[in-house]
Formats: sequence, structure tokens, C-alpha cells
Amino acid sequence: MIWKLLKQHVSVSQLTGFFLANLCGMVIVLLSVQFYSDVLPAFTAGDSFLKKDYIIVSKRVSTLGSAVGQNTGFTEAEVSDLKTQPFTERVGEFRPAQFKVSAGMGLEGMQLSTAMFFESVPDGFVDVNLDGWHFEPGMQEIPIVIPRNYLNLYNFGFAQSRNMPQISEGMMGMMPLDIRLSGRGQVSRMQGRIVGFSDRLNTILVPESFLEWANSQYGEGVKEEPSRLILEVKNPADDRIAKYFKDKGYETENDKLDAGKTTWFLKVIVGIVLSVGLLISVLSFYLLMLSIYLLLQKNTTKLENLLLIGYSPAKVAAPYQGLTATLNAFVFILALVAVVLVRNAYLDRLTQLFPSLEAGSVWPACVAGAVLFVIVSLLNIFAIRKKIDKIWYRR
Repeated sequence: MIWKLLKQHVSVSQLTGFFLANLCGMVIVLLSVQFYSDVLPAFTAGDSFLKKDYIIVSKRVSTLGSAVGQNTGFTEAEVSDLKTQPFTERVGEFRPAQFKVSAGMGLEGMQLSTAMFFESVPDGFVDVNLDGWHFEPGMQEIPIVIPRNYLNLYNFGFAQSRNMPQISEGMMGMMPLDIRLSGRGQVSRMQGRIVGFSDRLNTILVPESFLEWANSQYGEGVKEEPSRLILEVKNPADDRIAKYFKDKGYETENDKLDAGKTTWFLKVIVGIVLSVGLLISVLSFYLLMLSIYLLLQKNTTKLENLLLIGYSPAKVAAPYQGLTATLNAFVFILALVAVVLVRNAYLDRLTQLFPSLEAGSVWPACVAGAVLFVIVSLLNIFAIRKKIDKIWYRR
């Protein structure tokens, strides 16, 4: 009854403008959230260029320093100073093996063997699946991670020149390695298993737990200064990083300061798109409130009469609150439909770029949309009730 009386001054064009603007903003926000959620595994995967920004830091080795036996390790004070820099998220130390290591592997009747080395870093910096990355004293198998370019060098260099078979990553992971450890007059053999290939760390990695145990068994047992550090930075484009490294005489591997800028700009673009969507949603909210306020202004006399004959402010406000909630609900539903359609289009392209990428669900978009729907609707309801209360109190 009340709605039939009050709907006469409803402006369809104004509500349509709000609906389209809010729909546009909602689609941009939900699509940004869903896209980021879908590519998040690519952000964190070992072979992704969108992962966090890590820099391998070492000290510069000079000709004179080599001649006089210059120490290229990082002291505790230097590591602590690097941790306190404003561009630093966290710092990890490379720990070397203090014993001799050799490895052998059988391949089509041939026995390959070579001297090698082990290093370790904190587990949080290892860019492979950590399910098999575990060692306890008494175990006879050593999990090993090698750089992916080592395998490429063998397949496309050594193997082709010697007419030997090429090895895939999966095959390499199934081949047992005969590891020989020696030091302090002791010699022992263990089995090695390659559990992953790293694109970030150009070294042969073993778990920290293994290296601590092996150094105590076969090494000197003395903690050495790390010769390299791995640094996670907040923003690789921060010019303070390059200036700090230059002042300290530090060097980085693989021009990570330049390569990391691309990652940072890609993340900034995602943030900008999300911000634009939120801005459009906020503007559409103000557009709706302006339309409702104009509608209330046109119906002021009717509203006052309804209040005077006994209708409560809550009952008078209910039609307008129901109108805004209904519009917001339709926006939410249509935005989800649009996101699903667009997502189906870009998922095919993503799986081509990242074959191992597993598509997630649309729950991130649903949750984000529901949160926006609730917030916007509550703000609309509160603003309308406040406007009705003003009319009631000034009657």
C-alpha cells in the first residue's frame, strides 16, 4: 500500500544509471579478485615469473682480495644490518657443507660419477613442493634440489655431444643417486633422490636439518660465515636497494634487481584495476543515494502525512530500503554471471601459459561480491532510515 503511494515519483532513468554503474564496478572488482585467485598458484610456483621477489646477494671478489685471502663471508653484524633495511622482508643464509661429497648414477649400462657440493637455505626460500623435503638422523635417503639449468645443460649440451639419452624431470626424479660423504676420517654412503628443480637458486640444495647433522658428523662442526644471502624484498624497484648494495660492495645474481621490477609493475597493475572497480562502486553508491534523496524530497509531504497518521519511520523507510536491496542483489547476481563467462574465456589461455596450473573455484568472487553486497546494502538502508528520521523529527 505504502509502495503504491510512493512509487509515483520513482525515476527509472536514475535507477537505471545506478544499476549500470554499480554493475560495472562490481564486475571489475569481482573479476580482479577472481583473476588474482586463479593465477595465485602461478605467483607462488617454482617456475613462475610472478612469484615473490628474491635477490641472491654476495660480496664482490677483487683480484687483490683473492691474492691476500680476503674473507667474502657475511658477518652477523652485516646480516643484522641488512635485515633492518626498509626494503627488506626477510633474509636467509646459504650454509655450505663442510665435508666432501661425490655422487654416482647409472644410465644405460654407464656409471656416471662426479664430485659435487651441498648447500642449504631456510625451507621458506625453497621454490619446490616441500612434501618430500624432510630429513631426520637415521634416514638413508637425502632429498636434493638441483637448478633446472643443470638438467638443461646435460640434455642440450653434454648428452647431445656424447650421443647419450636425454632425461626428463620426471625420469630424473625416479633415478636413485649413490651419494658418498667423507670427512674427519669417516666415509659413508647414502641414497639421494631429486625432489625438484629450482629456477631461483643456482646451487645443489639439501634440507637444513640434513646439513646440520652431516656437518656435525663429517665436518668441523664450526659455524661458518655465509658467503651468500637470499633476500626477499618489498619492492624491487626501490632505488635504495641498488644504492645500499653499491655502498656495501655487494653483488646480485642474474640481474634480479632489473627483472624484479617487471613483477612489481604487474602487481601494481592488478592493484590499480581493483582500485578502479572499487571507485566505480563507490560512485554508483553515491548516485543511488542521490536518486533516493531526490525521491524522498519529492515525497516529503506524503511521508510526513504517513508518519502523522501512525506509520512508524521503519515502515515508511521499508519500501525504499527494499528497492535498494533488490537492485544490489540483481547487480550481485549479474556480476557473478559476467565473471563466470569472462573466467571461462581466460582460463584456456592461462592453462596454455601454465600447463601445471590447476583452476580453482569461483568462491573468491562469490565471497567478495557477498561482502560488497552486504556493505553497500547496509549503508543504503542506514542512510534511508536516517533521512526518514529527519523528516519525522522535524514534523
